[in-house]
Amino acid sequence: MRNMFSGAAIALTFLSLMLLTPVTFSEKCNPQDKKVLLRIKQELNNPYLLASWNPKTDCCHWYCVKCDIKTHRITTLIMQSSVPDTNFSGHIPPSVGDLPYLENLEFHKLPRLTGPIQPTIAKLKNLKYLFIEYTNVSGSIPSFLSKLKNLQLLHLSTNNLTGSIPSSLSQLPNLESLHLDRNKLTGSIPESFGSFKKPGPNLVLSHNQLSGPIPASLGQIDPGRIDLSRNKLEGDASVLFGSKKRTYFIDVSRNLLSFDLSKVDFPKKSLNRLDLNHNKIYGKIPVALTKVVDLQYFNVSYNRLSGEIPRGGELQKRFDVYAYFHNKGLCGSPLPPCKK
Repeated sequence: MRNMFSGAAIALTFLSLMLLTPVTFSEKCNPQDKKVLLRIKQELNNPYLLASWNPKTDCCHWYCVKCDIKTHRITTLIMQSSVPDTNFSGHIPPSVGDLPYLENLEFHKLPRLTGPIQPTIAKLKNLKYLFIEYTNVSGSIPSFLSKLKNLQLLHLSTNNLTGSIPSSLSQLPNLESLHLDRNKLTGSIPESFGSFKKPGPNLVLSHNQLSGPIPASLGQIDPGRIDLSRNKLEGDASVLFGSKKRTYFIDVSRNLLSFDLSKVDFPKKSLNRLDLNHNKIYGKIPVALTKVVDLQYFNVSYNRLSGEIPRGGELQKRFDVYAYFHNKGLCGSPLPPCKK
């Protein structure tokens, strides 16, 4: 009995010492990465979004940050605000270029983020995903982005970017998605975009001020999605189509395009959305469109089409008069009957 009480006393004493003695745990975060993050916080004027970035805690546990589970280096930095942060202001921090293991860099919904896309981003050789969206970042799209050979997604939507699209972006061998929509970009679509590695990235260039013809070279790639709507593009868009292509989404609406629709071959198996409204497209609606398997959206309104709408498929069943109206020579269901 005595030995049992002695053992209990020893255990209690040991537990008391454990509670009274400060225990230090090793920090996983790389010290150099931590210094860089604290510098980024300072460059952004210490916003509330980064309140968890306490130098006394492990930076792998900080908000907006992810570490690699093996190396513990910073691989992801995502700054996103669901509500306006009045204290989050300034330029993209130059120090982001000092996180050499970064694979994902994102800035979302930060209206007080201004200035250019930082040149230091060119140092991030491991970067796969670059998102700068819904900010007031301005200036041109820098050609140095073509140095980021591991980039898979480049999304620069809804900013104040100006100038032309760099032709050098076609040198990105792994690019799967290029979103430059809702900016103030001018000039033409680069001819070099036809040299993207096949099938080519999804191209979303809508809501800009792009002009000139659609490059014939785009016929050499086969992206899943093409959105060139709401620009000032002219001429022929038929290069985007082809019966054997895998493209499922094509939107070239609200441009100045002019070509004969009756001569266009459409992707029969993949095409899901086709929007050609508000252009100067002429000719007849081809019968081949009745054989497109899964056409869910179709709009050719406000053009110069003529002839009877082909019967069969989904052209009458699924789409109403609003898909066809304001084509003076077009007739047949769901429009009024053709005059005999």
